[in-house]
Amino acid sequence: MARFRAGSAVALAASMALVLAACTGNDEDPGDASTGEPTDSDEPVTITWWHNGTGEPLLGLWQAVADEFEELHPNVTVDVQAFQNEEMQRTLLPNALRSNDPPDLFQEWGAGEMAAHVENGYLRDITDDAAEEIEKIGGTMSPWTLDGRAYALPYTFGIEGFWYNTELFAQAGIEGTPETLDELYDAIDKLKAAGITPIAVGAQDRWPAAHYWYNFALKACSPETLEAAQARLEFDDPCFVEAGELLGEFIASEPFNEGYLATSAQQGAGSSAGLVATGQAAMELMGHWNPGVMGGILRDETGDENATPPEFLGWFNFPGIPGTGGDPTAALGGGDAFAVHANAPDVTVELLKYIMSEDVQRRFGESGAGLPTIPAAQDSITDPNLQMVLEGLNNATYVQLWLDTAYGPVVGGAMNEAIVNFFGGQGTPQDIVDAIKAAVETL
Repeated sequence: MARFRAGSAVALAASMALVLAACTGNDEDPGDASTGEPTDSDEPVTITWWHNGTGEPLLGLWQAVADEFEELHPNVTVDVQAFQNEEMQRTLLPNALRSNDPPDLFQEWGAGEMAAHVENGYLRDITDDAAEEIEKIGGTMSPWTLDGRAYALPYTFGIEGFWYNTELFAQAGIEGTPETLDELYDAIDKLKAAGITPIAVGAQDRWPAAHYWYNFALKACSPETLEAAQARLEFDDPCFVEAGELLGEFIASEPFNEGYLATSAQQGAGSSAGLVATGQAAMELMGHWNPGVMGGILRDETGDENATPPEFLGWFNFPGIPGTGGDPTAALGGGDAFAVHANAPDVTVELLKYIMSEDVQRRFGESGAGLPTIPAAQDSITDPNLQMVLEGLNNATYVQLWLDTAYGPVVGGAMNEAIVNFFGGQGTPQDIVDAIKAAVETL
């Protein structure tokens, strides 16, 4: 399964329940971790580790983890390389996996994308080697499991929604947060009247724009329809065309920042995240990682290494749409995992297990970079932004994995392309569905 139905969403929410307490700090010696035994072999080994944490806190955390692992395994060198997410996922990693020099440990987004990697023989089956970690993670393993076998370990999982500037909302006279699409339109109108750009979107990176269609489909289609679409790649239900119609009306209301088609999502003050972080736009539809991205942008812009995410941030789920077949509480989400290449040195699995140790997961939670997936580490979360995301996750009766990840690279790529073209004024709602179906026919 690569999506969470009501029952499994409840199970996931239960598994992610937090005892909100003060940070415990990192007083453990690395050797106390479950994989903290030095290797006996003197044979030199180099592990190449690719990740998408190009900014702090992840950049520093993952390097520290690599350094600790090298201490525990004196014969091992860990070559850590960070890449911007879109560049790695769409270009660098696919090319590297097809080459004779792939990374040993790398980001894996699960479901359809992972299935393609498994089919091509890129991934190591870690079901037996990481059985203890898999058991601890529980239901969140679903998108990274295929035919009962596990091929990656997720270190974080969350949902997306609108991150908004509470001060700008108050300035525009907006009380509370929108719970319906009409209320969102009302908030947009009030922000415009106050001279405030309502929403920032980094359409240059494609997927942030595509996620608007995803959310309209999520709120227009029933969970049963979405399940059938993912399981059997069936898109005949009229709700998928309706999603495009709703998106067209939304774009026509002109809610976005000027030049949004040429705006990046997460790179610098001029990106969509940067526009919200610096108070130049009121909202951005984005995943649970966004406050961390904003904090990194502010650190880079100000030169203040202690800069944190803006204190004015609030969060709400994409609003429901009365009169449609969708679940108004449904949420769109996903996570990040690491997979081991099929030809990687065996010790790479030990590095992955060390990353997923309670100590490292706790430090990940303390950093505010995301929600850890090991339940024993989740009481490390004190970041108020992540607490808001967790509440949204707990309130969702259905959680759908990112659609491009769920449908796989061929279908997901064609879908994103058609949606972005639609954002740019090319095509119709039916053209989006037709592009999806055409891609399915090529499989």
